[in-house]
Amino acid sequence: MDFLHYFKSRQGEMIRLLKEIVGLESPSGEKKAVDACSSYVIDELKKAGAKITRFPQKELGAFYLAEYPSSGLKEKKEQILILTHIDTVWPVGKISKMPFYVSENKVFGPGVLDMKASLVMAIYSLRALKELNIQPKKKITVFINSAEEIGSDISYDAIRNLSKKSDYVFCLEPSLPGGALKIQRKGRLVICLEAKGKAAHAGTPEKGTNAIDELMLQLARIQKLKIKEMTINTGLIGGGEKPNIVAEKAWAILDIRFWERAQKEKLITSLKQLKPILKSAKIKFSIESFTPPMEKTEASTDLLSEVKNIASSLDMKLETGKAGGGSDASIASSLGIPTLDGLGPDGDGIHAENEHLILSSLIERTALLTEILIQL
Repeated sequence: MDFLHYFKSRQGEMIRLLKEIVGLESPSGEKKAVDACSSYVIDELKKAGAKITRFPQKELGAFYLAEYPSSGLKEKKEQILILTHIDTVWPVGKISKMPFYVSENKVFGPGVLDMKASLVMAIYSLRALKELNIQPKKKITVFINSAEEIGSDISYDAIRNLSKKSDYVFCLEPSLPGGALKIQRKGRLVICLEAKGKAAHAGTPEKGTNAIDELMLQLARIQKLKIKEMTINTGLIGGGEKPNIVAEKAWAILDIRFWERAQKEKLITSLKQLKPILKSAKIKFSIESFTPPMEKTEASTDLLSEVKNIASSLDMKLETGKAGGGSDASIASSLGIPTLDGLGPDGDGIHAENEHLILSSLIERTALLTEILIQL
């Protein structure tokens, strides 16, 4: 079957569906909006023949799992997991200033690339299997995360559990600009660093210990840590009560990125060894959140070779690269499951007002995804 031609002939339908999904704005923190968008997508997945499981959430939008085929594979344990997310960074109302439109070979709109086009890919791949009566070798499961952009321990646990049951995991995050897959991603550690001093009158500061001064000294010390390719960003900071009071408390939130778990462990060891610099000061840190890095593994390298062969059959050449941002693929990869990321379409402007995808890549990546689901 020539899936490139098949999906090219359905390009208009795919654009219309993408327009509907983008129009249903779904910022991570707005449950009602996210649930409305999810409901629309789930109806489309049902039409494609998927069985739906809903995981309701109190504060976040519901998570969903779509399984295809919906029956007849009870004796089969083999499974392919597809990771997607429906939430975006854009607030409700943004589409009035950043409308959906098509210009030659580009499609623009809030969330169009990250990653609502990937939902269209998943829907149309399953729809093709149903319409053409093609039985995949393995059960296909599509997880729809409603809180990927902000992170959620609940969704992380769900992805871990699903990944452990899967032979392969494919994340439909956008490709790197130019179309390369992402075989490595930075991990992320969010740290809260707290300093405690002793309050005193600003006219006699020697009677107290300034927690802000202690915090600044510690931050300078941390920035000097020599850990290869690690980046440390002080994103938030606060402390003190009034200008005429020596600050008793101060805090900072650090966003730390790294390529390997060993780098993270080295950092934690260094943080545990921090000692107060000012007399009578106290210092401590806590881990606010942790996303593992997506490291290059033998299992994922073997999967990449298979996918490259499938791409070659479609006259596609797949390149690979690294990404600094995290994704749900890192969770699956950290468990040793063969995982590939960046299988979504090509484009640019993620989290920026020029966000867009390359239309031809949407067709190509949907064809590639469908072949992967059939051949693996």
